[in-house]
Amino acid sequence: MSPTTPTVPLDQEINPWEAQSARFDFAAQKLNLDEGLWKLLRSPSREIIVHFPVTMDDGRIEMFTGFRVQHNIARGPCKGGIRYAPDVTLDEVRALASWMTWKCAVVNIPFGGAKGGVICDPHKMSKGELERMTRRYTSEIIDFIGPERDVPAPDVNTNDQTMAWIMDTYSMHMRQTVTSVVTGKPLNIGGSRGRVEATGRGVMVVAIESLRYLNIPVEGARVIIQGFGNVGSNAARLMMEAGFKVVGIAEKDGGLYNANGIDIHQLIEYKYRNESILGFRNAEAMPSEELMMSECDLLIPAATENVITSRNAANVKARIIVEGANGPTTAVADEILADKRVFVVPDILSNAGGVTASYFEWVQDRQGYFWKEAIVNEQLESILRDSFEDVVRYSEAHAVNNRIAAYMLAIDRVAFTIKQRGIYA
Repeated sequence: MSPTTPTVPLDQEINPWEAQSARFDFAAQKLNLDEGLWKLLRSPSREIIVHFPVTMDDGRIEMFTGFRVQHNIARGPCKGGIRYAPDVTLDEVRALASWMTWKCAVVNIPFGGAKGGVICDPHKMSKGELERMTRRYTSEIIDFIGPERDVPAPDVNTNDQTMAWIMDTYSMHMRQTVTSVVTGKPLNIGGSRGRVEATGRGVMVVAIESLRYLNIPVEGARVIIQGFGNVGSNAARLMMEAGFKVVGIAEKDGGLYNANGIDIHQLIEYKYRNESILGFRNAEAMPSEELMMSECDLLIPAATENVITSRNAANVKARIIVEGANGPTTAVADEILADKRVFVVPDILSNAGGVTASYFEWVQDRQGYFWKEAIVNEQLESILRDSFEDVVRYSEAHAVNNRIAAYMLAIDRVAFTIKQRGIYA
């Protein structure tokens, strides 16, 4: 059985739920998973759709649609981000919630998966409108979230301020301050040191482990990164400081290339001042699609879903792909990359630094005791190194690629917990 076939129409190929389901089915078959557990784990346990009004700055009442999907709670409370975007769909949120279950299981932290989103264009909304929308959305899903139920976090177009609003709204309803209801908060209200850089740091850690596994020197290894937001910029900076040579940065409005390496500190400062990487003098401009298909040792897609598909996978020249984003590679593209012997580190492992640090924040909030950043980073790196080793060992033992190995490992851990707990009836 193959997770999908090259004849799948593009709209189906890039559907995140279809991609997640295809990979789950293939991994479950390889595990000889019990049919009942297969059915149980294939679908989310709860899907919440809310439609709610928000008063806009000009006095109009605008209706918004929000989602919260909870995939599984066998190993602990649900965990997952909330994104704001005009193209948020239930299928996307459903897939992301499932990926969160597998991600938490791969790094062996006691959470299940969830994800949320609101259909809106946050770039066209004022701060006041965003706050009112966030608070109303929180109130609509408040019966389903909480420190022991479901713990949201930032995602696309949300940040620590968004989490502060959610935490405050929840706390007002509970009549007490509950910092552990969300993670990714500002430091002074229960956030964790090291959380902002955690996903990028995790990408760096598994990139180093990949090079070591393949006996490629870290020093001077050429890296191209697609996306220069939180994940991409922090990964780029940390990797440059670790000895990698970051030769390319691709953004949606264009890319930069310098064979001798880009000074990421300068580029971060330049983007902060100009709100774009375009025009940076110490690198040449290059179309992003062309840049992503250029020669390099590591390609890191760190922005959005479906950037490596059946249409461009054959042109990938990287030796290693480390997925900083969720779902950047389609299932059809996986087959093409496997034929090219590209070493792919899947998203449910390589970008798990964020949820791992979120787990640390949740633990610190519940303890009322906060760790030094060095401890956060040390624990994060230890967990990701161990998880990388678990996945590649699974890959070798079962003769499957890293993605299917990660799925198999995660599914096995969740299924084992369900069997231990039993089915309540």
